[in-house]
Amino acid sequence: MGLEFPNPVGVAAGLDKDATCIEGLAALGFGFIEVGTVTPKPQAGNPRPRLFRLHEDDALVNRMGFNNQGMDAMARSLARTTYTGILGINIGKNRDTPVERAHQDYVACMRRLYPFASYFTVNLSSPNTPGLRTLQQGAGFAHLLDEIKGCQTQLATTHLKYVPVVVKVAPDLDANEVADLAGELLQHEIDGVIATNTTTAREGLRSAASKEAGGLSGRPLMSPSTAVVAQLHERLQGRVTIIGSGGIFSGADACAKQAAGARLVQLYTGLIYRGPGLIREVQAALTAQAEQVRH
Repeated sequence: MGLEFPNPVGVAAGLDKDATCIEGLAALGFGFIEVGTVTPKPQAGNPRPRLFRLHEDDALVNRMGFNNQGMDAMARSLARTTYTGILGINIGKNRDTPVERAHQDYVACMRRLYPFASYFTVNLSSPNTPGLRTLQQGAGFAHLLDEIKGCQTQLATTHLKYVPVVVKVAPDLDANEVADLAGELLQHEIDGVIATNTTTAREGLRSAASKEAGGLSGRPLMSPSTAVVAQLHERLQGRVTIIGSGGIFSGADACAKQAAGARLVQLYTGLIYRGPGLIREVQAALTAQAEQVRH
């Protein structure tokens, strides 16, 4: 994406929604940090409780609903940070913005936060904002990408700085939907894709909390998200950077993402269950695998 990452292990969006913990996360050894999801206006999110541990399944279910303080508050936080590494900003639409006007929210966030971003992630795949996932398909997807690329081009000229755009997709797409999505990413020259967000599937879970509504993350997401990475890799042929996210609990898991086609990986739920030691374990495993490939 034209960026130099100190290491390929990042923290996924959702952990630091308002960009208030960047220095602490950087100190843990992450090669890049993604903050958000941020929306133009502040919003409270869904009623509590809205986050559940599924201990028996090494998983989480969340239905946070893009709770955040809004783009102006994030801009103030980012203006204060001393962090100078790779920073992704994950952007979304407010709940009360109609889907047909969603592009206005994404563009507003890009305009407000452009000076601070190393890359933007367009979040179209959270299951907790009604109608959001429909933006991954069809004419609505193409229109959204048109608007975002137009904004990116304009801002790059204004700021004399090109900020890549990444799209975050769901794991619940079938093969035809993945193929169509990949075609649009190529046509619109999108810089990267994160595979994947959380899933609405619940097969084979043991925890009582698995019945809670929301998006499932953690170990059960490893296989379906890696399958989407592989499908995207086959279609994109290295022309769009793939970031693997979902179910990484070990160095071996991260290597499986890399083998499927991911250039970078992100952690969230694995970090909750395994702790910060997982970061260096994953770094070491990916480095060793890359050395084997080179030799």
